[in-house]
Amino acid sequence: MEKAIQFAKKYLEDLLSFFGLNTEVHASSEDDVIELEVPSTHLNGFLIGQRGENMRAMQFLVSNALKNKGFEYTRVNVDIAEYKKQRAERLSSRAEEWVKKVKETGRPMDLKPMSAVDRRTIHRLAQEYGLTSESTGEGRDRHIVLKVAED
Repeated sequence: MEKAIQFAKKYLEDLLSFFGLNTEVHASSEDDVIELEVPSTHLNGFLIGQRGENMRAMQFLVSNALKNKGFEYTRVNVDIAEYKKQRAERLSSRAEEWVKKVKETGRPMDLKPMSAVDRRTIHRLAQEYGLTSESTGEGRDRHIVLKVAED
């Protein structure tokens, strides 16, 4: 795992240097996922991209490079200037409102379509509050339905 982490770190640093950004990437691992954190710089907006698209593209590139080099661990999470962390916190606070509404009314609530990462955050939070949640739909229309847990 350590060699995979070092390879991923160096690969991302080299990729960033291509854009003229020479910075140290913080690398660690958690649950078989390589976590790569890029500190805040003047290129944050460009590196993150619209709705995190550029950041996800870099994540994809690093993951594929690991696969091509034959590393066992290839799941990668790239976060730039704690964008994902802050986004998850904002989503969690909104989700707490949804959870309260479902508990008060007892009626299921269909949420808007969201990414797999966001759905995981909602599923985890729903479980913490004693609700059930399920993902429905396909592709870009995949969304969560929050429900009161049936005993």
